[in-house]
Amino acid sequence: MQYFINVILPIPLVKLFTYSINPEEAKFLKPGMRVAVPFGKSKLYTAIVYSIHQNAPDAYEAKDIHQILDEHSVVNSYQLKFWKWISDYYICSLGDVMRASLPSSFLLESETLVSRTVVEVVEESQLSDDEFMVLEALEKQSSLKISEVSNLLDKKNVLKPIKNLLGRGYIKLQEEIYEQYKPKLVKYVRLSSEYESDDSLHELLERLSRAKKQKDAVMAYFVLKLGSEKPIKAKLLEEKASVSTAVLKGLVDKGILEYYYVQTDRNQFVNDIATSKTLNEHQIKALNEVEAVFEQNKICMMRGVTASGKTEIYVKLIEKAFQLNKQVLYLLPEIALTTQLISRLKVYFGDKIVVYHSKYSVNERVESWNKVLLNDNTPQLVIGARSSVLLPFSNLGLIVVDEEHEQSFKQFDPAPRYHARDAAIVLSSIHKANVVLGSATPSLESYYNAKTDKYGLVEILHRHNNVQMPEIELVDLKDKYKRKKMKGHFSDRLLEEIDLAIENKEQVILFQNRRGFSPIVECGTCGEATQCPSCDVSLTYHQYKKQLRCHYCGYQMAMQYACLSCGSNDLDTKGFGTEQLEKELNALYPDLKIGRMDLDTTRGKYGYQKIITAFEQHEIDILVGTQMLTKGLDFKNVSLVGVLSADSMLNFPDFRAHERSFQLMSQVAGRAGRFEKKGKVIIQTYNPFHNILQQVSTHDYVSMYNEQLEQRYAYKYPPTNKLVKITFKHRDYNKVERGADWFAKSLRLSFSKNVLGPEFPGVARIRNEYIKHVLLKVPNGQSASKTKKAILSIKNSFMSVKDFRPIKVILNVDAY
Repeated sequence: MQYFINVILPIPLVKLFTYSINPEEAKFLKPGMRVAVPFGKSKLYTAIVYSIHQNAPDAYEAKDIHQILDEHSVVNSYQLKFWKWISDYYICSLGDVMRASLPSSFLLESETLVSRTVVEVVEESQLSDDEFMVLEALEKQSSLKISEVSNLLDKKNVLKPIKNLLGRGYIKLQEEIYEQYKPKLVKYVRLSSEYESDDSLHELLERLSRAKKQKDAVMAYFVLKLGSEKPIKAKLLEEKASVSTAVLKGLVDKGILEYYYVQTDRNQFVNDIATSKTLNEHQIKALNEVEAVFEQNKICMMRGVTASGKTEIYVKLIEKAFQLNKQVLYLLPEIALTTQLISRLKVYFGDKIVVYHSKYSVNERVESWNKVLLNDNTPQLVIGARSSVLLPFSNLGLIVVDEEHEQSFKQFDPAPRYHARDAAIVLSSIHKANVVLGSATPSLESYYNAKTDKYGLVEILHRHNNVQMPEIELVDLKDKYKRKKMKGHFSDRLLEEIDLAIENKEQVILFQNRRGFSPIVECGTCGEATQCPSCDVSLTYHQYKKQLRCHYCGYQMAMQYACLSCGSNDLDTKGFGTEQLEKELNALYPDLKIGRMDLDTTRGKYGYQKIITAFEQHEIDILVGTQMLTKGLDFKNVSLVGVLSADSMLNFPDFRAHERSFQLMSQVAGRAGRFEKKGKVIIQTYNPFHNILQQVSTHDYVSMYNEQLEQRYAYKYPPTNKLVKITFKHRDYNKVERGADWFAKSLRLSFSKNVLGPEFPGVARIRNEYIKHVLLKVPNGQSASKTKKAILSIKNSFMSVKDFRPIKVILNVDAY
């Protein structure tokens, strides 16, 4: 009988593809296994088996699979169900979800191999030097990879000689699948079995009497082996005997020692278990309320003020999940947070911790994936950023979403454009697991769901140890500039408080949500600012590298000391970023250690860790940073937080600008005075009477929520409506203009008044592509699935128009 499989391919095509298999393969294969399949004329892809059946496709003849790549499924049934929900809800293909979920080394790539054909006569006179070298190399080697041909000819582009040799029939090309994941192997040594008896050992030492170094190595081996059954690492033996690798290799060549290799994990946490802390009365009350919410099978929204001890409540909930042998997912918005949290949680959970985020190497991610996949109903705590929601859980009991209001949980590019918090809630329903959403400043959507009884609500309104909330002072910059009481970008009040904190041997955090030295370099003569050639945005000056950089496309050029338009030397910087603040602080406080934490200083794998550790150990006195600093970090000795410019956040053209400003300033203020002493926060602004700033200064979240909810209701924005943003991109301005207008008119036929746009965004061209947005508001009562079907139907009609086909159309559900 003929069997078929439907597979998911890692390409952005909506449908599944059908391939033919034989009865033996049908018995062996299971959904979630990887198979290599031919696609197109010559390409091989790694595909995931979705289903096995006996229905032949109608439109085409099914090809045979190339090979089976796994002995067991790498994706489980829960995951396939979850992937299907993501692809339906966020209007993307299963292939997009597969590519985002799997570590890239699971997506085995095919590589082109060049090999000789059987040709009796080769006309060497007609060959170029490059072609002759390739054929000569193939005489000695059966096949060459394209990369090897490139190295041989010392050229990047080797298409021409390959094409000419193919045309003459001297070579042929074939595709070969290769494995990317390389397990970490540790080299150990052991004594050859020949020398286990006393006589043979005595004889061995006699033999080595002239080879002093080798004898030292053997003696060191016996010292290490004495009273220990542990295997001996080759590196340890080299250090103990003070010998080189060559000495050990000499002993191996003589058959005295043997090398053997053991596969090990790249990331291991020591099993250093301590008992969790005793909770205070407010925490115990909150913990009991959370458990009561779980008994009603509800999602729990936990609003606890900054430094109220939410993490300790999470620890207690994790311990209870561990008693039931369950897996726990702990989601964090920022990799910087995982660094600090791991050091706190490994004390309680040791080797039960698995970490997964994008700063890990490909091989490390594969190992974390396999630990979660092969979990045999034992307690396991998975800590990670948003991508960890896509791991292959099979026994999930609890999901903790910390700082749930954070925008970083939303994936913007590429597809799937999922929100990790919302996806985690669906994942919990698939696994029948509990969910805690924690934040000091919850998102309006989550708090609205809690207030309308969709979620359970638990609130902690007291800080740990009854420390008071920080005192927030608003400084009027208009007045300070008028009275000439500013030094650079620092008001006299902020400098007074910094001096006081330093005098008391305390630390300071300064927040400015813009990196670089200055966002604009402007000519004083003609007023021209240096622009990015590919984007509609000015280049940001980075003084450290003396560069002008575009933060959208990565374009960079050396700092210009004369205007590119008029040649004048009168160039001035406008605005300021973290780099400029760092320079000013070094001038004001030459004896202090100033640190900076932004995207430029945390690029390496351990970038976050180095800065956070240095600040915790008081190696840094003043830390300047962007919004990375606002996200739940816990520093004991910080008594002062300064917000250098609150207005840029408040005036951002976005319906969530006021909510985000409140969250950002409240969170950064929450870094001050977290342990014993009451902290101080200075917020510099040109408008100290702004409603949001007044609410921040009084820690009044509820007033902010009520005020914002009224506006959202009036203007039909979330949480009372859902949003779908449709983005159009193309290099031709007129094409984008016409295409977006056509699409918007079609949407208006179905959804009338709920369509906004098309409109150009603030930065209307990025990487030489013009951008236009259309916004669709979907009322809560309207069917989401019917709305998405209508959008897809309009998109398909749009793509069938020849002129519009080259335009990129991006659908983004919940685009906020």
